[in-house]
Amino acid sequence: MQPRGLTIALASAEGDWPHADWPAPDDPYIARAVPMAPPYRGLRVSGADVVVLHCADPCDSLPELLKAMGDMSVPVILMTPCRDSETIVQAFRGGVGYLVEGDFCSRMLSSAVMAATVGHTYLSPDACAALRDEARPTPDGGEAVERLRSLVSPRERQIMELLSTGLGAQEIALRLGLSEKTVRNNLSNIYAKLDVRGGTEAVLKWLGAAPSVRV
Repeated sequence: MQPRGLTIALASAEGDWPHADWPAPDDPYIARAVPMAPPYRGLRVSGADVVVLHCADPCDSLPELLKAMGDMSVPVILMTPCRDSETIVQAFRGGVGYLVEGDFCSRMLSSAVMAATVGHTYLSPDACAALRDEARPTPDGGEAVERLRSLVSPRERQIMELLSTGLGAQEIALRLGLSEKTVRNNLSNIYAKLDVRGGTEAVLKWLGAAPSVRV
């Protein structure tokens, strides 16, 4: 069952939250949205289930946000125009969702929030393309990647290919004509076979990036 009644902290490094159309008042999962401006006082007592940060420069704004969060153990989603591949890789390795401005719609943003609540790191297509470019394995590593991929079934391989393009469970289900529950069950099986704890590690291993992407 998907979580309901989520509280979202809308952190904007530039002050006002710029997306007035999200979250929508009738969003079926988000009960409350709390705007936050730097230095994000009140974030720790906001009761937020997910923090969404909008900023122009993740290298400056994300560390400031994480410092303000302190020991809060809630997922973070980053919305930014920055397309720098190294920044995207750093964020992904840290388990931070990465959405490039102009590369997603409000539905994708809601999917990113829902994915975050179950431990999946969501990337918009442009962010995922940058990760794939950075994560190309060496010729020697390609054979190891194929051995790893041989552990999963053909259906699981389809799901992992879609997951590694930045799609969440809901979109994967729609693409493959499956229920979202079936996709999530398949993802759990995949994580066990790949010996990973969640979507972040699974995609990195799938792309051959676990030992080679700069951190």
